[in-house]
Order: sequence, then C-alpha cells, then structure tokens
Amino acid sequence: MSKPLPVRLLAKDRKELDRLVRGGVHPAREIKRAQILLMADVDGPKPRKQGEIVEALGTSVTTVSATGRRYARQGLAAALGEKPRPGREPKLTGDVEAQLVVLACSDPPAGQARWTLRLLAGELVRLEHVESISHTAVGNALKKTK
Repeated sequence: MSKPLPVRLLAKDRKELDRLVRGGVHPAREIKRAQILLMADVDGPKPRKQGEIVEALGTSVTTVSATGRRYARQGLAAALGEKPRPGREPKLTGDVEAQLVVLACSDPPAGQARWTLRLLAGELVRLEHVESISHTAVGNALKKTK
C-alpha cells in the first residue's frame, strides 16, 4: 500500500466541498469522497488520520488514499468523479427504442398475424436503425416500455 499524500485543500475547493456535503442531490460516492477530503485536510479545523477517516465513514483505506492522491495530483474534479467504466455502448439508444415502439405498434407485415421479436429485430436491421440486434435485446427493450 502506498503512503497517503497530505491533502491541502484550496479555499475555493473547501467551499465547494462544504456546499456539496451540506445540501442538494449528489451521488453517494461523490459525497463520500468530499467527506474524505474534508476530513483529511491538514489545514482544516480537525485533520484526521487515514484510519480515523476509514472508521468514521465506513470506507476502505484504499478509497481514502486514492481520493487524497487524485486530489493532490489531478485536482478536485478528478478526486470527486469517476473514470468511464469499460464496456460496450448499448445498441438501443433512446431514438432507436422510440422507433422500435412505433414499429411494434404498427400493423404487422403482410402474411403475419402479429409482430414477433425476431420480426422486429429483422425490421430494425432492414430499416438501418441498427447494424445488428438480437431478438432478446428487442424483447428487453419492449419490456422496459411496457
């Protein structure tokens, strides 16, 4: 485990963190990181050691040290935020989902009594709304819309 860097908050950063912690609607992780920085500030009213912060906030040593390190090296925005998570972008965006619902509510193709999930998936590809899509993804999207 690396040695934690001392956290020295700038006055404007302290004010921003106080505002973030005291009110408004913010993600819980962001609030927790703000609390970590406020408690770890060596120029603050009552600076705490890493172990005290871990115990007071119910978090891990890794979170406390990583938050302080990110603040010291990259600033407030990096310390409070998160890096983008890996993973593939969803195929069905809001526009494509809207087109899917319109298609599902329309009359089925000639010779069909109703739309099936496979027919809908094929039609989305044929109309070039998506490059490819499974019938399962179509079903999940329709389930969300009820």
